[in-house]
Amino acid sequence: MGAGGDRQISGGAPVVSGFPGLPGGVAVSRLSVYDWPAPDGVCGGTPHMHLTCSEGYVVIGGHGAVQTLTASGYEVTPLAVGTVAWFTPGTVHRLVHEDGLRITVLMQNSGLPEAGDAVLTLPPRYLTDPETYAAVTTIPADASEAEQERVARARRDLALEGYRALRDAEGPEALAAFHRAAAALVRPRLAEWRERWERGALAAATATGEQLDRLERGDVSHLADAVVRAEQPSAYGKFGMCGRLDVYQGT
Repeated sequence: MGAGGDRQISGGAPVVSGFPGLPGGVAVSRLSVYDWPAPDGVCGGTPHMHLTCSEGYVVIGGHGAVQTLTASGYEVTPLAVGTVAWFTPGTVHRLVHEDGLRITVLMQNSGLPEAGDAVLTLPPRYLTDPETYAAVTTIPADASEAEQERVARARRDLALEGYRALRDAEGPEALAAFHRAAAALVRPRLAEWRERWERGALAAATATGEQLDRLERGDVSHLADAVVRAEQPSAYGKFGMCGRLDVYQGT
């Protein structure tokens, strides 16, 4: 961490002139998209939406597509090696596996996606309250791999039921209703999310401001605090929403 005084931000979290995470408070993971066939005959992941985080894909193997649904309509974006694709909060997205699709995923606001900043497109009856939602979406950490896969596939197929209804709906109200239900589901967690954001992405951005201030004063002391970090995944093959994930603790 850089030397110098701390700066207080909303909520009382200190910000200093260095930041320990990846640049910009971004999270990274490696994703092998599910090759499980769905009831509609398409192989791939679980459709869902983020409420505060943009998401980016760097395709590193195979090919496939990402289906997206926004207030502007339905789109399909092909994904092949070398493709970089990204989308903003409010984009319902479904990854489609065609041949060995592997992606490096970059997530805005490291920590928020892991804290629940994603809502699956379940039918409305499962979006009424956090307990009902959790009962059909939580993968037990202590279960066998076979049981974890069963739960992951079951929630994927349930989310596809709601996703198809959103795609087939006439007019914008169905998607708007899903937005409202998703926001209501996560509202009890917003204070926790704000704290994570303050420690992560906001701290990273504020650190840059402090460094610019120092340079304007001719103060280069923070450059002497330079560090190099590297790590291997902290977990391999976790059952995520879109596929099997290798995750990194530091992000």
